[in-house]
Amino acid sequence: MTSRRAAVADASTSPTAPAAPPAKRDRTHYLYLAVIVAVLLGIAVGFAVPDFAKELKPLGKGFVALIKMMISPIIFCTIVLGVGSVRRAAKVGRVGGLALGYFLAMSFVALALGLLVGNIIHPGSGMHLTEAVRGVGHEQAQAAAEGPVDFVLGIIPTTLVSAFTEGEVLQTLLVALLVGFALQAMGRAGEPVLRGVEHLQRLVFRVLAMIMWAAPIGAFGAMAAVVGSTGVDALKALGTIMLGFYTTCVLFVFVVLGALVRVVTGVSVLRLFRYLGREFLLILSTSSSESALPRLIAKMEHLGVSRPVVGITVPTGYSFNLDGTMIYLTMASLFVADALDQPMSIGQQIGLLLFMMVASKGAAGVTGAGLATLAGALQSHKPALVDGVGLIVGIDRFMSEARALTNFAGNAVATLLIGTWTGEVDKDRVSRVLAGELPFDETTLLDEQVQAAPAVPPQRGDGEKEPALA
Repeated sequence: MTSRRAAVADASTSPTAPAAPPAKRDRTHYLYLAVIVAVLLGIAVGFAVPDFAKELKPLGKGFVALIKMMISPIIFCTIVLGVGSVRRAAKVGRVGGLALGYFLAMSFVALALGLLVGNIIHPGSGMHLTEAVRGVGHEQAQAAAEGPVDFVLGIIPTTLVSAFTEGEVLQTLLVALLVGFALQAMGRAGEPVLRGVEHLQRLVFRVLAMIMWAAPIGAFGAMAAVVGSTGVDALKALGTIMLGFYTTCVLFVFVVLGALVRVVTGVSVLRLFRYLGREFLLILSTSSSESALPRLIAKMEHLGVSRPVVGITVPTGYSFNLDGTMIYLTMASLFVADALDQPMSIGQQIGLLLFMMVASKGAAGVTGAGLATLAGALQSHKPALVDGVGLIVGIDRFMSEARALTNFAGNAVATLLIGTWTGEVDKDRVSRVLAGELPFDETTLLDEQVQAAPAVPPQRGDGEKEPALA
């Protein structure tokens, strides 16, 4: 075997050795140019022929459904590999505890910022309630009715595989953690299973890469349908809350998160977001942060954050780190209260929004989830305000985009921060990736070097590095 390797090495260095094959050209930038064109065409069609544009909604829903189809297997593979490859369960608990603590702190910050801006601009003043609008709020409240006990019990799947068939993120998270810890306990006997899961992950990402070529069609249908349904009048009438909400999201992302990531990691948030530009475009066109979840997992590993941190932080963050949703609930609650001429005192606002912070955890990252959460929380805490939820329906799709973009930005920053705090980030690799020296492999959504071993090998308790799995 040694002589064979030597012969291969000599052949590769000899003058007559064949030249290495040229690198495959990345053609995926054409895909994202097509997405931009599709969004613009969708807007044009929505204004030109609104009735026809409304009929295109299934195109957008179909693409998002294809992406959601891949969410459960990707989360399962990522968490099993992340947890199973760490030899000490305490390390997983440390990362998870730190992540949940950070998510809770950022939820309070988002609530406070939303309260500040909302009490300055007083959205909703001068709006008028109609009987049609009154019924919408109660319909949304019924759709979101779920108590805390039902929420906790809902995390437990009916069977071990039903989490995958039903597409429940939290159920998949629970099953993946159990399997990961079981593989931990098996030690070396579980390594073949881990290698099998790693190959399955490659297959899943390959399928996802194929699905992504349908993104322009989905973006066109989604944008045409929402513009055709909403038109310009609703945007003019409800421009105040939209402007206030977008302003608050920008302040939170670029001031709060930007300052935090710069102080902790020394990384510019603009460079990080530029690296994730295609994911932001995908979310903008589909109004769903879940559409970019698989790509965020792959890209954060490629960036240099270790697999255990990515595998725990990203899926958990999609259920518990909903910064954009918290800002939305704050602004929307103040909007409804002002519109119904039932302004709340600061104490009432804080009580309602703390209740909503609990109610929002586990909300799906898809269009309409924020509206249902708002209605359900108002029904439980202040039923008199539910009638006003219908006032916001006309622009919820546009607010959903900002909500999803903010949620995604918060989870990307959280992954880098938690990786830095736990010493699970290759800082040199982060610099090289953000500088463009190590481009992301768009053809497979996987980086071979990172997938072969974690970017930063897990540490034993005594400081000795764990051997990476082959």
